[in-house]
Amino acid sequence: MGARWALGVGPCVFVWALAAHLLWAQVQAQARGLAGRPAAGGERGELLRRARRGWVWNQFFVLEEYTGLEPLYIGKLHSDMDRGDGSIRYILSGEGAGTMFTIDDGTGDIHAIQRLDREVKAQYVLRAQALHRQTGRPLEPESEFIVKIQDINDNEPRFLDGPYQATVPEMSVMRCVAGTSVIQLTATDADDPTYGNSARVVYSVLQGQPYFSVEPRTGIVRVSLADMDREVRENYTVIIQAKDMGGQLGGLAGTTTLNITLTDVNDNPPKFAQKLYQMSVPESAPVGSVVGRIRARDKDEGVNAEMRYTIIDGDGRDSFDIGTDPTNQFGIITIKKRLDFESKRSYTLKVEGANTHLDPRFLSRGPFSDVTIVHVSVEDVDEPPDFDAPSYLVEVPEDLEIGTVFKTVFARDPDVANNSIRYSIERASDPEKHFYIDITSGMLMTVQPLDREELAWHNITVLAMEMNNPSQIGSVSVTVRVLDVNDNAPELSQFNEAFLCESAKAGQLIQTVTAVDPDEPLGGQHFYYSLAPEAANNPNFTLRDNQDNSAWILTRRGGFSQLAQSVYYLPIFISDGEQPVQTGTGTLTVRVCSCDADGSVLSCNAEAYTLPVSLSRGALIAILACIFVLLVMILLILSLRSQRKKPYLSDEEENVHENIVRYDDEGRARGHRGLRHRCHACVGRGGSSVHGYVLAKLREADGDPAPRPTTRCRPTPTRARARWPARSARCSRPLRRRPRLRLPQRLGPRFRKLAEMYGALESANPLW
Repeated sequence: MGARWALGVGPCVFVWALAAHLLWAQVQAQARGLAGRPAAGGERGELLRRARRGWVWNQFFVLEEYTGLEPLYIGKLHSDMDRGDGSIRYILSGEGAGTMFTIDDGTGDIHAIQRLDREVKAQYVLRAQALHRQTGRPLEPESEFIVKIQDINDNEPRFLDGPYQATVPEMSVMRCVAGTSVIQLTATDADDPTYGNSARVVYSVLQGQPYFSVEPRTGIVRVSLADMDREVRENYTVIIQAKDMGGQLGGLAGTTTLNITLTDVNDNPPKFAQKLYQMSVPESAPVGSVVGRIRARDKDEGVNAEMRYTIIDGDGRDSFDIGTDPTNQFGIITIKKRLDFESKRSYTLKVEGANTHLDPRFLSRGPFSDVTIVHVSVEDVDEPPDFDAPSYLVEVPEDLEIGTVFKTVFARDPDVANNSIRYSIERASDPEKHFYIDITSGMLMTVQPLDREELAWHNITVLAMEMNNPSQIGSVSVTVRVLDVNDNAPELSQFNEAFLCESAKAGQLIQTVTAVDPDEPLGGQHFYYSLAPEAANNPNFTLRDNQDNSAWILTRRGGFSQLAQSVYYLPIFISDGEQPVQTGTGTLTVRVCSCDADGSVLSCNAEAYTLPVSLSRGALIAILACIFVLLVMILLILSLRSQRKKPYLSDEEENVHENIVRYDDEGRARGHRGLRHRCHACVGRGGSSVHGYVLAKLREADGDPAPRPTTRCRPTPTRARARWPARSARCSRPLRRRPRLRLPQRLGPRFRKLAEMYGALESANPLW
């Protein structure tokens, strides 16, 4: 007959054990019906045919938290092949096998050897096996079963987020049955909520009545006392308890703390601490100065205590103002306009302080404002002199005579004493000392001429000092505007030089001239132009007044030439239209230039006609300078050599005569005597300057009326002629007279200085 497993249970679950026993009896009856069948294949075939176990129950149940001294018996495993002779060995494997659970390998009894906690692990999955003790062969297939841990009430409810903070407005009212909700608390219980009442929690208030209550099942905390006042008590501590087993006796409980704060509402009106405030302020205090502070106290806080102060009545409404300090809610009284002890010595203000944020629910507790009286006394101060005007503006003409009084300022002592005043001018404001003020009368006058074109505005500061108290000084600004007088002559504004082409025709416009005048007449500038009297009838140019403050310079003729005259100086007469009339003369320089066919200027220098086209003005100047230096060096060398060879003779012997021999082109000499030269005329006396020699030669060349042949001679001393009777003088053949050179002043402005040096300026050269 095939072997079967038998399942045993612990004494605490005998009901399940009894059911298992009845099932075991049924299994044995079925096994007997199969006992006569042979087993194919011996013992191995018999083992393989056992496809069903001998029990239906596959779970063990054991209570958690066993605290006994002996291992806790859980159940028993038994195979129907076990004959009680110890030939079968039982083994246990799976979760907790060997550590949490053990099995008696001979009897199959299962025990728990450690304390079991359902909240840590609710069930364990184990496997059982029956082996032949001698051979180790399995006699039954491995069977799996579950050990479930049954819950007991071993965990109290816990508030995981405590302690808690909550707020509720003060003066909260009861609504019907339930009060204003504050917060909802939730406690958790680790016990099994599906088994018994171990996890059924009920809430209650241990501390905090009669102000607050809690709903037993939901944990909602509510206000249970109406009209709680924050100004009386602001903070409350409530202890809430959560108890399992439905709150029954023997249940476990947990507590938490709830801190409740009442928030403020505007339910208190402001009140002034005093009904009358006394303040004082000196009369010299500037506008905007703080006189004093008042405060209407409010038991509320935040926006509910914000205040607005207003002066609602009193004789000082026009002289004082009041504002609010937003931090401390003070009323700050300030000066609105200047105070004067001599005019008014005290003021009365009626001030109201009112809340700015009202709560309609509490308007019946109002009014939310209060009124107080402020008395302000003005203190007398020794004040500096005060002028009759904050500033002065005076207009004077620029031709005002020195010493003329143009303004009188007046200052007085504002105090009751009314001290005498002395006047002066602050020197830093009048550094040039144009003005003077009488020390007693305050009369301002000029001490220097005024010039609008130099300085049109003067800003001076007049000081007034008390005689009995020099430290008290008042000041005032006096602005002097200098009015324009026509005292400046007009002059040419620009374009003082014009260019004229040689090919210009008669009536051609060569320049438009304008004038400027530092004066500023009220009707605007109007200038009149004409040529100066000395140039009115010149044949070259004429002037046309355009009557728009400009004039045209026109040519009267054509055919201008640089060689004839390269520069013309045209004087222009200008007058203004104001009284007294001022006139001026400006000179326009007109240069004659060579132009191309389009009228574009090519050159305005006369040298361009005698030099190669490629030779520039700079090159010409360099060449002339080199020639001049070379000429001076040659003359110096000749002068020095002559002085070294000259013997020391008497004055009579200094007259040396020489014979001039003229040679023709073939070298034949023609005798010509009678021409004598003094030696000092050729080389000069010892120490004569080169300047004199050059100037003499220039004048000699200019005074020669007609060209005549000259000779190159070197004077020969008388004694030397005895040696060479036939050749008393060394002369070359006659030379043709060179073309007459232009004087330096004709070479243009660049050579004007050279012309002045040698005194050769042309005095008869026309200007226009």
